Amino acid sequence: QVQLVESGGGLVQPGGSLRLSCAASKTLDYYGIGWFRQAPGKEREGVSCISHSGENLDYADSVKDRFTISRDNAKNTVYLQMNSLKPEDTALYYCAADLFGSGTCSEKEYDFWGQGTQVTVSS
Repeated sequence: QVQLVESGGGLVQPGGSLRLSCAASKTLDYYGIGWFRQAPGKEREGVSCISHSGENLDYADSVKDRFTISRDNAKNTVYLQMNSLKPEDTALYYCAADLFGSGTCSEKEYDFWGQGTQVTVSS
């Protein structure tokens, strides 16, 4: 098993930036990692995912060209850089791990989940 802890959320004005971190309790070398989010009253959705090799990336259409996922296996951490934030990005953001994951944001593939970090975009 792997434990995941998200950090970096907060309150930001529209147009601002945040960087979320997903820190793991063990090596992430063999895990695909996904970032998902859930807004109040809405279903959880995939935001961005990266394969265990780091070669395959996936982004939701709503965040393409604004968000960037990356991984630093030496630090057992995956990041989500979020730029040009919009009020509709407000949600609880989760990271999740998928052993030998291919990097697709199919929620059912992910076995281990963090507790989430809140992102609020508001003026």
